[in-house]
Amino acid sequence: MRLGEKLQHLRFVEGSQRGIGRAMTKAEVVRAMKAELGEGLSHAYLCQLEGGTRVHMTARTRELLARFFNVLPGYLVDDPAGFQEGLRTEVATNGADRLRGRLAAQADALVDEPYLGHALMKLSRSREPRSFVTLLDRMLDLPPDGLRRVAEAVNRETGEERSVGR
Repeated sequence: MRLGEKLQHLRFVEGSQRGIGRAMTKAEVVRAMKAELGEGLSHAYLCQLEGGTRVHMTARTRELLARFFNVLPGYLVDDPAGFQEGLRTEVATNGADRLRGRLAAQADALVDEPYLGHALMKLSRSREPRSFVTLLDRMLDLPPDGLRRVAEAVNRETGEERSVGR
């Protein structure tokens, strides 16, 4: 992953963490850095880093961005060509274990979709993930009103007040 992609991802994660529900804009990052850390960098500099026109940054800038986004400074570099996170070979396992492993791997890969990644991670930890996937497949065939009734029943059961799409 390139540095610019990492910065875009970090802005998205930071926006989610702050309850914005979207990626923070570069201008919001610049303002928040100044307000929270007492120092910052210019909007233009952040644009150059994210856009790839500036490929190197000072140690001070790397440290500042790392502190703001709560990552290790070493994360804020381009990954080498061919770099892959995690293991790519499967260990021989039974069907449920293999499905759990695939769900966990996909959850790790969905950094830009935190809610979907979280759901897949929960599925990967369940005792019988295939039964939940089968149930989800059946639910997705329901008409909108039927899906809304299922969601309302789940909300009543769990005591949560989540809105259901129309």
